[in-house]
Amino acid sequence: MKLARLVCVSFTLLLLFWHGALLGACKEESFASRFVRPAYAATPDATLHYFGHSFFQLVTSRGTRIVMDPLAPGWYPVPDVSAHAVTIGREHQNHNWFPIVKGRPLLLRGLRETDLGYEWNPVRTTVLDVLVYSVPIYVSRPNGNLFKGAAFAYDLGRLCVVHLGDLSHKLTPGHLKQFGKVDVALVPIGGRTTMGPWTAREVIGQLKPKMAIPMHYRDDLERVRIFSEGFPTRTVPDGSLAISKAALPRKTEIVVLGYRGGPF
Repeated sequence: MKLARLVCVSFTLLLLFWHGALLGACKEESFASRFVRPAYAATPDATLHYFGHSFFQLVTSRGTRIVMDPLAPGWYPVPDVSAHAVTIGREHQNHNWFPIVKGRPLLLRGLRETDLGYEWNPVRTTVLDVLVYSVPIYVSRPNGNLFKGAAFAYDLGRLCVVHLGDLSHKLTPGHLKQFGKVDVALVPIGGRTTMGPWTAREVIGQLKPKMAIPMHYRDDLERVRIFSEGFPTRTVPDGSLAISKAALPRKTEIVVLGYRGGPF
């Protein structure tokens, strides 16, 4: 009888743990994270590396590497990067140049080509210790017309990172529900094909991330200044940022990452 009760309790705890792990950081703090030792919580959960435009690499504490929107050669120096997966939010050479990424990565495309143009291609998959899923958005043409693009969320179990792609508009309640509880947001601010810094400020007011990192601003530091005005702001010239859930600020902080060939 005691053995049967022990098995039942153990199985129940396993289900709770499994269910919490599925919820993850973007939707709700995971069940597993409640039992993390303080010494572990103080170590970085991930490191972000920025290479200019919308091109990042995310490396988790367990070594999982994900590249976001790789940029074609000719604009900035090409970094030496490898990855387990590459996410592509827009089918344009400024966002989809995966041949420069080593390691035979899994390609996760937020769009698929059809006879009528590009349509959203829903992504929801696990890359080792990271749950990756896409969120449909719209991108702006220079004439103001909109077309489809994709943003991505990366749920590390303790940490939720989102890459907003070429987002050109404020978010709907549906978007906010899909993104969930965001810790770190990579935010386009350049205007033209994306939202400008003023709309981007409204978007971070909607998402309320602990950190917001500007991207897609074509070396224009005036746009960075407008975006960050009134927020606590710091610059990381070498473009590598270690992120710990335990060390995140309580209110949104703007973190400006440098990159090779950039203005810093």
